[in-house]
Amino acid sequence: MTETTRSTRLFVMLVPLFLLLYGVFRLIDGRDGDHGPGLAWNIGHTFFFAAFLLLGALVVELRSLVPAGTARRGAAAGAAMVAGVFGAACFLWVILGDLFPRFDDAAPLPEPLELAGPLAFQLGLLTLLALLVASRPRRLSAWSPVLVFVAFLLIAVNLDLIPVAALVLMAGLAPLARTRNLRATASAA
Repeated sequence: MTETTRSTRLFVMLVPLFLLLYGVFRLIDGRDGDHGPGLAWNIGHTFFFAAFLLLGALVVELRSLVPAGTARRGAAAGAAMVAGVFGAACFLWVILGDLFPRFDDAAPLPEPLELAGPLAFQLGLLTLLALLVASRPRRLSAWSPVLVFVAFLLIAVNLDLIPVAALVLMAGLAPLARTRNLRATASAA
């Protein structure tokens, strides 16, 4: 088979790396028992912002890899993409507020979106990965979305586990970086 798109491979490598760096800088920032504005905080949140920009782009890329097959599958993939991009945008809004307190004061993320955004992102990404698992021929191993889900759970358990979660996410997304043509296979289905 031929290779996946360069952008997919780039997103799959950089997203976990940026999340890992965010987690490491978050731990450095919290050594004094407080997380808050400062050099490590700002550097970490810049990596966090970059990770979610790329995650939003990855969600769009994954949508293009899901074979339409049926109208139902196409609609599910489209809805998952919208949910994922919406959720990534909510994360970016919050991160901007963390980096720029004046932005947060002027335009805080509405409270209902504080819960809905992260859930929409996770549901959208996991749905797209599951659709790649369920497609025939299978385009992704079943363990891939499971590992991505475990990464989300680790973050929910304790934010100090973000570096570990980034490594689990890297393992879950790694099959998307393999040399094969998912897009051509998706178009043929």
